[in-house]
Formats: sequence, C-alpha cells, structure tokens
Amino acid sequence: MLNDDLKGQIQTAYRTFLENKSLKPRYGQRVMIAEVAKLFGGVALDDEGHRDGEPAVAVVEAGTGTGKTVAYCLAGIPIAKHLGKPLVISTATVALQEQIVLKDLPDIQRNAGLNFHFALAKGRGRYVCLSKLDQLLQDNQSLAAQQQGFAEEGFRIDVDEAGLKLYTRMVEALGTNKWDGERDSWPEALEDQDWSRLTTDHIQCTNRRCGHFNQCVFYKAREGIQKIDVIVTNHDLVLADLALGGGAILPDPRECLYIFDEGHHLPDKAIAHFAHHTRMAATADWLDQLDKNLGKLLAQHPLPGDFGRLLEQVPQQARELKPHQQFMSQALGEVADFASAEDFSGQVRPQHRFEHGVVPEHLREMSLELKAGFGRISDLLQRMVDTLKEAMDGEVVGVHQTQAEEWYPLFGALQARAEGNWTLWTQFSLVDPEDKPPTARWLTLTEQNDLEVHVSPILAADTLRQYLWHSAFAALVTSATITALGRFDRYSHRAGLPKSAVCTLAPSPFRYAESGVLRVPNHGADPRDNAGHSASIIEHLPTMLEHERGSLVLFSSRRQMLEVYAGLPADFRERVLVQGDLSKQELIRQHRGRIDKGEQSVIFGLASFAEGVDLPGKYCEHVVIAKIPFAVPDDPVEAALSEWIERNGGNPFMEIAVPDASLRLIQACGRLLRTEQDTGTVTLLDRRLVTQRYGKAILNALPPFRREID
Repeated sequence: MLNDDLKGQIQTAYRTFLENKSLKPRYGQRVMIAEVAKLFGGVALDDEGHRDGEPAVAVVEAGTGTGKTVAYCLAGIPIAKHLGKPLVISTATVALQEQIVLKDLPDIQRNAGLNFHFALAKGRGRYVCLSKLDQLLQDNQSLAAQQQGFAEEGFRIDVDEAGLKLYTRMVEALGTNKWDGERDSWPEALEDQDWSRLTTDHIQCTNRRCGHFNQCVFYKAREGIQKIDVIVTNHDLVLADLALGGGAILPDPRECLYIFDEGHHLPDKAIAHFAHHTRMAATADWLDQLDKNLGKLLAQHPLPGDFGRLLEQVPQQARELKPHQQFMSQALGEVADFASAEDFSGQVRPQHRFEHGVVPEHLREMSLELKAGFGRISDLLQRMVDTLKEAMDGEVVGVHQTQAEEWYPLFGALQARAEGNWTLWTQFSLVDPEDKPPTARWLTLTEQNDLEVHVSPILAADTLRQYLWHSAFAALVTSATITALGRFDRYSHRAGLPKSAVCTLAPSPFRYAESGVLRVPNHGADPRDNAGHSASIIEHLPTMLEHERGSLVLFSSRRQMLEVYAGLPADFRERVLVQGDLSKQELIRQHRGRIDKGEQSVIFGLASFAEGVDLPGKYCEHVVIAKIPFAVPDDPVEAALSEWIERNGGNPFMEIAVPDASLRLIQACGRLLRTEQDTGTVTLLDRRLVTQRYGKAILNALPPFRREID
C-alpha cells in the first residue's frame, strides 16, 4: 500500500518543508519519518478497508530536538488522506496540544505543500448545553422545586443577578453567531461554578430527544470532526471514547490512525481511567438526600404508571442502605492504621493500604451488602431513565414529554452515581485470581475528615490491549523518554504491547558532550540521611549557583524542598521561586521575567517540573537534582505492583524501582538542553549513582554529557 507515489509525496513534503524553513535534515527525524511510513503504509486491508491481521503498533523514542511532530505529520498526513481515514494526534498535556494546534500544524500547512484540515477535539465539558442554559433562564419555580437537593449532581438553581446577566449575554452571543458555545472561546474568564451549571455528560444528555439537538454545539463540533483530516485531542478523551465502545466522541477506532505523543503517560492514564473511589460520609448524606428529595417529588407529583411505581421504591431502598453505609464507614475506620503518605505532587494525606490488595473477610462481606444495595438502586434508576426516554417520545402515560426532558438529566446523574458506587464495591469485594495482577485497594482521609475508599488496577496492559491495540487501525506511540536503562521492556510490560509491535530509537541531534556537563560531586552526605543530605544542599547550593542566570533545582520530596528553602541564607532565598506558592504557569512567567531584567532566578520544583517544562537558553543553565527520583514508597498502586512481582519470584526494586527512577532522571536531565544552541550543567547530589551497582546502570543510561565525577 505504501506505493512509490505516496513515498514521493512524503519525500517532497519533507524536502519542501526544510527548504522553506532553511533547515538541514536531521538523522533522527528521517528515521522517524521512515518508521511512521512503514507502520501506517504497511497495514494489510480487508475488503471493507479495515485492518486485516495482527495489530499495527510501533513505538518510537525520539530524543529531544528530533522534531518528532514534523516527522510524524509529514509521514502520517499523506497516508491518512490516501486511505481516507482520520489521523488522531493525542497528547498528555494541554501545553503540547496547544503547540501542535497553534504552531506546528499551521507551520506544516504553510511550508510543506500539504493540503489538509485539522481541528481540536474536546469533551462535552468544554461545550455549553443549550437545554441547561434555557432552563437556567426560565422563571420556573416548579423546576426549582424539582431540582432542589440535586446540587451535588451538578444541577444548581440558585442563580444570582450576575449569573442571569452572564447567561443572557451567552444566549445573545449564540443567537448572533458571535460565540460558538465553547468555554475556551468565551471572551472572558469563566468561574468553574458558573460554567458547571451549563454542561452535561453522555449520561445526562437526551441526545436526539432534546429539543435543542439540531442546534447543539457539541454535536455540531463532533459532526465537523468526522470530516477533518487531522484531529488533535488528549489521552483522556481517547480513553473515554474507547471505554464507551469507540466512535462515541471521536471517529470509530477501526478507522483511526492514532499518534500518541507524550506516549509514556498512556499506561498511567489508562490505570487512572479505570480506577474508582467513593467518600463514605458524603455518600451517606447523598442517600439521605435521595430519600428526602424523591419523597418530596412524589408528594408534589402523584405519578401513575411504571415511572411512579419505580420512583416509590427508590427512597425506601436508600433508607435501607444508609445504615450499611454507616456500618462500613465505622468498620473501615477501625481497621485503618493511617500513616502520612506523600504523593508525586508533594501532597501529604493520611493513607491505609490493604497489603496484596486483600481486604479482611468481614469487610468483604459488608461490601457485598453495599454492592447489592447500590445495585438495586442503580437498577431502579436505570429503569426510570429508560422510561423517561420513552416518555420523551410520547410513549408513556402519566409523564409529560416536557417533564420527562427536564427530569432525564437529574435521574441520569443519580443513576451514574449509584452505578459508580456499585462498581467500586464490586471491585472492593472481589478475591483476585492467583495468576492475575491484583487490584490495589486503599483508604485515605480527606481534608474534611471523610473516609475515601479506592480501588485501582495496577497495570494497564490488559486494558490497552483490549480497548486500543486490537481495536485501532494503527497506532504510533512516541516520546522523548520511553526506554528505561536503554530498553523498551518496561514500557512493553506496562502498556501490554502486542508481540507484533516494532520499537525504534530516533536519536537526538544534540551534541551532549560538547554542550553539557554532568557533575556528581562528593559532599560527603548520604541521601538516605534526610537531615544530613538537606544540610549539605543548604551548605553548597548558593556557591553552586552563584554565577548562573537561570537554574532549576528538583526535589523528590516536598518536605526536603521546604527544609532546604528555609535553611538557605535570606539573600539567596530572595531569588528562589518555590513550587506551590504560585501556579506553575505564573511561577515560570515570573522566573522568565526576572531573567529578562538581568536578575538571577532559581526554581525549586518537584516531579511536575522534571517533565514538560521548556526553559531554553539563559532561562535554565543549571539543573540540580537532589536525589535519584525513586517512586514515592507510599504510592498504593506501585506498592501493590511491587508485592505482586515479589510474590511471583521477581525483584521489584530492580524490575520496577530502578527502571522507573532511570526514566524520571532522564526526564529531569532533559530540562537542560532544549535547543541545539543551549549549554549548561546538570548536578546530581546523590552518590549512589557511583557507589551502587544499580546507580552505575542508571548513570550509564543518561544522555552522554561530559562527566565530572568526584
């Protein structure tokens, strides 16, 4: 299928792009273009134009500076257009998504001689629901009475005068075609509370039964996407679409050529997407409100027929279930031995984890009661939702069409919450098979002192294998950091890559040995001695960064970051910006502003600053890394995975901790050189890199900077 004509189109596009931009070809970029062309152009087709045979999956690690967006677009767009299938580019971060839409694709359009159309695909939550907007502007006291008590489901009826003015302006802007209904295109910032009243989801949406369907901005945008050559979106939206069966939000996955940029995030995104949690006290209150408010609804609206009979049963079921919810909350509190746990973002929350994912027998029995109770409520509400659908079609006695349209979103949201609790307690009560990875199960305490119950898969392999690799027409995964210790094994295991997947390295054009220095000083402090290590950093950091304009200091723990900051001399602290004091964007803006004015500036950051932060040239001349970034030992998913590997005779430290730390360290070192002109220093304040065997393996996997090791 990759015929000479297609090859010629790709080669011409690349040559034209380079000439128009006055650029020289890069070896890594050419490697990537070839791999993308082989992947997408090598898919065998059946008579209906679908993939025939094994999954078509490739993984390309493209080093910083390769120009991977240009590479995969120049190869992917001509092939996608030839096949008549959409190219779906998915990112993990908004920053890259915006860069592709606002910069990269327009640049390719102008300079590569390719004719294509692209659009950004967003979830329903970014679009106004015309039905809700209409309801908010109605002076309808009966509707207000019906919706009372449903605030937690996203139905807010307490609109003040300012809110009414805002919503009136929105209606006028929509009516005069001055606004397209997207949150991002409204000319001023919108408060989350104001916007949340205006959005819906697939559960609450009445779809074609809605009186506003023909004008619906979400469905218009979705219809437009079906005709687009290149769709830019994010991993969460792709996973949400796949979980709904595919083709619900984005085009049918069997028709899609997927490119997952920042693809190293995909396994973790998939795990998070299929994790569940519930808050015990909040859910008990919800059951109480369900009982009271549906009872009021019954008193106000005597409803004959099936809907009324179903509605009568829900308050009773909620009333009977609430004591079980309270008993479980008490029982969980009795077994929980809460310890303070810090996550990757530096937040500390009390946490109790069930080792090996095994829940005590008496809790399993109680969770089965909750599963059954929420199952009954979910089933009743689902039957009511189905009845309301029929009522909107005029097929139900006793429920008017208009009333059904008003109630459908309310009961849809209630059903979703009941089903969410049913799913959680189903997963909580299961006994995991011996030959399969267990489910992680744990408890946390919220800031409101509510008990939160969590269940989560520990690997995304089966999920991605089932929903993505075997469904997609073809899929490319790419990132600057996919390999760990120079191998693709870690990613293949976590992502469940099919055996047919091809993994390739596209080297960076950077001359690391000429541009950067990697230092491992000997300050005599053991990083496992937290107090001594922090004292050493406090002593040496001011001298280390004395002459640098812009610097980035990365910590593995918020506690150590704050300890070091507090211990530094006052004059040095004045140049330090600490993560958490400001938003990430504002902190970077202030950092750049200081340096532009000729001042020195240092950022103190945690894991989120070790990846995706672009500070070229003078903005980052020195990266200091306090410790090898081993996984937070308190992370319940990682801990359950470690237990499972150990139970199966493996070494979790060498199989998980070391490869993961290697990957994170490479990402952190990647903050130094952002362009081919950049120079600077990376300093690692962890002697385990040279004193431990695993440390030497991590060190040798780092970019080939010139080394200075004491």
